[in-house]
Amino acid sequence: RLVNIVAFGNERDGFSEDNQQPSLILSYLGRSALISQIDSSLSASQAGNPVFTEYQACVFGNVRLMVHDCPVWDIFDSDWYTSRSLIGGADIIVIKYSVNDKTSFQELKDSYIPMIKKALNHSSVPVIVSAIGARKNGVPCTCPLCTSDRRSCVTTSEGVQLAKELGATYLELHTLNDFYIQKYFGGVLEYFMIQSLNQKSSEKLKKKKKTQKSHRVQPPHLEQPEKMPILKGEASHYNADLHNLLCCCQCADVVFHPEDLSTMVEAHKVILCSVSHLFMLLFEVKSPADICDASIVRTAQSLFAVETGTAFPPAAHGVPPCASPVRVVVKDSVFCSCLPDILHFIYSGAFHWERLEEDIKKKLKDPEKTEHVLEKVKCILKTPGKINTVKDCRSQQMKRLYNTSLRLFFNTPVLADVIFKIQGATVPAHRAVLVARCEVMAAMFNGNYLEANNVLVPVYGVSKDTFLSFLEYLYTDSCCPASILQAMSLLICAEMYQVMRLQHICELYIITQLQSMPSRELASTSLSIVSLLKKAKFHNSDCLSTWLLHFIATNYLIFSQKPEFQDLSVEERHFVEMHRWPSRVYLKQLADYRNYVHSQKCHCAVM
Repeated sequence: RLVNIVAFGNERDGFSEDNQQPSLILSYLGRSALISQIDSSLSASQAGNPVFTEYQACVFGNVRLMVHDCPVWDIFDSDWYTSRSLIGGADIIVIKYSVNDKTSFQELKDSYIPMIKKALNHSSVPVIVSAIGARKNGVPCTCPLCTSDRRSCVTTSEGVQLAKELGATYLELHTLNDFYIQKYFGGVLEYFMIQSLNQKSSEKLKKKKKTQKSHRVQPPHLEQPEKMPILKGEASHYNADLHNLLCCCQCADVVFHPEDLSTMVEAHKVILCSVSHLFMLLFEVKSPADICDASIVRTAQSLFAVETGTAFPPAAHGVPPCASPVRVVVKDSVFCSCLPDILHFIYSGAFHWERLEEDIKKKLKDPEKTEHVLEKVKCILKTPGKINTVKDCRSQQMKRLYNTSLRLFFNTPVLADVIFKIQGATVPAHRAVLVARCEVMAAMFNGNYLEANNVLVPVYGVSKDTFLSFLEYLYTDSCCPASILQAMSLLICAEMYQVMRLQHICELYIITQLQSMPSRELASTSLSIVSLLKKAKFHNSDCLSTWLLHFIATNYLIFSQKPEFQDLSVEERHFVEMHRWPSRVYLKQLADYRNYVHSQKCHCAVM
C-alpha cells in the first residue's frame, strides 16, 4: 500500500537569513512516532538547482509513504508536465507559505493557484494550506477580521480565502514545535492518509467483486490497447540563450566606455530596454514625459551620455554596415568598472541579486562604493513611480522578466534592425533576439550570406501568420497554436529553422488535441491524420510520426473506414495491422461467442 504526498511552497520568509530553518515536511517526518525508515534524494534541474526533494518512509507500520517536497514554485514555469504529473499522482497536497512573506504569497495566489486548480480538474484530492510562522509586527492574531498586519504580513483572512478557493483545510502553525508538527499538522495529515487508504481499499474491493465471474460461458476479454509512446517536453534554455548573446557579442548595437576610452563593453539596445525604463529613456524609446519619474531621469543623466555625430567603423559582430554601434560614455568610473558584471546580471534572466552583490564587493573592496553601485543598479531596474527594495530585486517574478518584457518589442519597428518580407507584408524584428534564439538565423546574419548585410530579408515557404507565431516564440519562449493544422505549420517552420524545443511543443500540442478528441468526432472530422503522419515523417518529426502510427492502429475500426487509410505505405499498413486494436483474434472470439449465445437462445447482458 502506498500514499503519495506532494508539498509545494517555501515556509521560510524572504527576509530571513537563516538558511538552516527546518522545513515543515522534514520536521514532521523526523518527529512523528508513526514514521520509520526515512530515505531522501534530490531531483536536480538542468541548471543544477534542486527542483524537489523526494522522501520515502513507512507509516502505520506497513504502508509506504512517498513525499515530494517542492520548495520552489519555478517547477510550474520551467516544467509544467512534471508538476502536472506530480499533482495527478498525489493522494494529498500540502501548500506552504510564510506569513511574513507577503510578496511570495501574492505571487502564489495570482500565478500558481490557478495552475494548481487546473491540474486538479475538480478531483477530490484533499489539500492542506499551511500558514507558517509568527507575524513579526506584533503578537500573532488569528482573528479573521484583524487588519493590523495586512501591509507586511499575510493575514489569517487572506489564508482562509485562499483555502476556500481550493476547497482546502487551512492550518496556522506559529512555530514548528512538537505540538504544531505532531498534534496539529500531523493529526490532520494522518487523518487524510487514513481516508486515502480506506478509499483505495474500497476501490480495490469493488474491482475484485467485478472480476468475480459466474461459471457460465463468458464473453472474450478485450485487452487494453498498447500504450502510446510518451513524448517528454524539453526544458527551456531561454535565459541561457540571452546570456550567451552577451558573451558572444553578436549583433551588438551599443558600446559603453569611460571618458578615457580605456575599456569597451558591447551590449544590445533591445535587451537593455526590455528590462529598464532608464535605458528606454537613454535610447529615446520613451521620453521623460512617458517615464514620469524624476529619479530615473536624474540617474540616466548622471550615469550616461550618448555621443552624437561619431560612430565606430562597421563591427565584425554581425551588425550591418548601415547600423554602426551607438557610443555611450559612462560618466561614473566606479560604476563603469562594474558594468560587465551588471550586464551579466541583466542578461542572465535569473536575476541573482546576491551573486551580483558578492561580485561587486570582491571587485571594489569598499562598502561605500559597493552600496553606491548597487543603488544605481536598483534605479536602472526601477519601475516608474515605485520604490525599489532589495526584496524586489530578489523577487521570483524577475525570473520571468524577459518573456513578458521582450513581448513589448515583438512585431514593432521600435529599435528594429531587420525587416522580413513575407506574402507581400513586412514584419520588423531585432537581430539580437533572432541570433540569440535561433542558430540558423545566427549563421544567416553572421555568415557570408546576403542577409548579413541587408535590412530587408525575404521569407519563403511559410505563411505570414505561421512566421509571426514562430517569431513570437523566439521573443517570449511560448506559443499557443489555435488548431492542429496551425501547430503542424508551426512545427514545419520550427524544423526549417532548427528550433527543436518549439518543434517538441507543437508535437505535444497535436498529441494532446488528438487524445482529447471523442471517437464520434474522430470519425466525422475532415482532418486527415494520415496527411499529418506524412508531414511529420517528411519534416523529421520522428516522435510525432511514431505516435500517429500507434494512434491509427489504436483507432483501427475508425480509420480503416476512411479513404485516407489507403494512402498508408506498405510498411505503415503492416505496422497498423500488427498493432491494431481490437485485434483480429478478439473479433473472431467475439463472433464465436455471439454464435454460442444465439445457439443457447439466451441474451447476453454484456453485449
